[in-house]
Amino acid sequence: MATIGMTIKETSEQAGLSEDTIRYYERIGLLPRAERKENRHRVYRAEDVETMKLITCLKKTGMSLEEMKPYLDLSMQNDLSASPELIDMILSHKRKIEQQMVALQQIVDLIDTRLVRGHFAPESCTLPSEGKRMPVAPASKQRH
Repeated sequence: MATIGMTIKETSEQAGLSEDTIRYYERIGLLPRAERKENRHRVYRAEDVETMKLITCLKKTGMSLEEMKPYLDLSMQNDLSASPELIDMILSHKRKIEQQMVALQQIVDLIDTRLVRGHFAPESCTLPSEGKRMPVAPASKQRH
């Protein structure tokens, strides 16, 4: 029986994730276990790549892998109305992202102002959500 699908290498290239990361996401239950060929090699579908891209997007917003699990299950079921508590949680996360966008725009405006002035003399740089730090870009060698 021939199984049509993508290899882990092809999936990795399309999803923008390393093969190790894909295996890790499967191991922790973030992704469903891949189907296997008779030779035990993993086989992925286009839907799997889309899920991986969603994980990457949510991760960029600062959402932890553990926080993503219920949303990924929900997206697979396609029944948003069945889980109003998850809808409330994602809306709350969205508001946090919007606050981060406002804070980042203030920083961009500050930089623009200083560039126009031609100097970067000390001036206070406060973010709207005090005590909150801005998300840090992942290190280039970070695997997961």
